[in-house]
Amino acid sequence: MPPPPRFCPQCAARLSSPDGCDDCDWIHYRDPKVAVVVLATDEQDRLLYIRRNHEPAMYQWAWPSGFVDAGERVEDAAVREVREETGVEVEIGRLLGVWSETGDQTVVIAFRAAAAGGVLRPGPEALAAAWIPIGRSASMPGPVFPHDESILASILRPER
Repeated sequence: MPPPPRFCPQCAARLSSPDGCDDCDWIHYRDPKVAVVVLATDEQDRLLYIRRNHEPAMYQWAWPSGFVDAGERVEDAAVREVREETGVEVEIGRLLGVWSETGDQTVVIAFRAAAAGGVLRPGPEALAAAWIPIGRSASMPGPVFPHDESILASILRPER
């Protein structure tokens, strides 16, 4: 988690508590960050991956993902992140699930998606982008983030 603010963003007084300001009654809300993860497949049932060029997990293969911007629909963020990181346009499918942990500031929302156009190419946050066959354990990258195993398992569950 990021450190709490030291100065009030409204009146600039030094904060004596991480919960807010005694001078102007500003309250520090510790809101979570919402991230989207997209498991996109093509017509050959391959999963879309990027090779990350930033921390965390630099140089690791992962699914397109990123934070939802303020005021943005989570589905729109999912489409945007895939486009920015891979050049691929997707149609968002079913919600795979929502993952969170006590003490972790990030709430992860995972979607299934289908490729709908675009040209595969790595974006500014990726060293590479690739379609990788599902189920070939030798060719599929291993889990990178804490929820990756359960997210991958969720695409194998039948739709409800």
